[in-house]
Amino acid sequence: MSDAVELLIEPRVRDLGGFNVRRLLPFATRRNIGPFVFFDHLGPADMPPGKGIDVRSHPHIGLATVTWLFEGALEHRDSLGTIKTIRPGAVNWMTAGRGIVHSERTPHEEREAGHRIEAIQTWVALPQAHAEQEPRFEHYSAEALPLLDLGGATGVLISGAAYGRTSPVTFPSGICLLVLTAERATAIAAPEAEELCLYVVEGSAEVDGQIVGEAMMAILAPGRPCVVKLKAGTRVIFAGGDALDGPRFLDWNFVASSKERLEKASADWRASIAGGFDGTWFAQPPHETAWIPLPGDPQPPGMDHNPEDDH
Repeated sequence: MSDAVELLIEPRVRDLGGFNVRRLLPFATRRNIGPFVFFDHLGPADMPPGKGIDVRSHPHIGLATVTWLFEGALEHRDSLGTIKTIRPGAVNWMTAGRGIVHSERTPHEEREAGHRIEAIQTWVALPQAHAEQEPRFEHYSAEALPLLDLGGATGVLISGAAYGRTSPVTFPSGICLLVLTAERATAIAAPEAEELCLYVVEGSAEVDGQIVGEAMMAILAPGRPCVVKLKAGTRVIFAGGDALDGPRFLDWNFVASSKERLEKASADWRASIAGGFDGTWFAQPPHETAWIPLPGDPQPPGMDHNPEDDH
């Protein structure tokens, strides 16, 4: 291991029935990088006509979810009443706060025609002072995000600040999230952040003599300049920011500063299901009737309804 790389993380691959998801965070010996507590790379996967992704309604607390697509499309619905389709270049930023419910499904057009999908989905833990804020959803078009040109690598600043640019996608503490593609073999300086990781989406990178292969994540050593060499065609993501303001606990889709808050979230989800999502802590997104139970709870029948079937 080089002095510039603290840790190399290999993905854990999960087969979700027709496509793979590579999970990098949380990792056994590294639970977060700055506010990033969860990092998944979905696909790439080819979906034949009639097939798609159907993630039923499920809850979150204490975090913001970030969805970035390289290919394909996903329709987001949430308990605020939002219905929004995301396509490559745009960002969906959903802040859960005290609690939100959402679903993600392949839109009708792509499901009918068949399509290819590849995406990055991450969670960022909210600062403790914001953990119980009111939930909200923000969609940013591709045109709203700053483009980066580093003289050999180009990309998009998804959130935070880097290389003298600032994204309109804000966060209550310091954050950096960007994607770069090497137009040719090149070397770039890593952006400045208290904690930072490099994820290789495709291709190969080198940090201080350490090779970082495809689907690998390198945790970069703080407090020192870091030059990253990229082979032509390599695509990478930098993610990080300020250190967390205290430990975080993760349980299923919940993030909190105490285990008691996690237990309350689980109880609230069970009570919301039992109450038919009527006047309960958690509510259903528009036209959704399906939902995901807590791990270990029985799987209910009749959970194959897709809101698109109503239109």
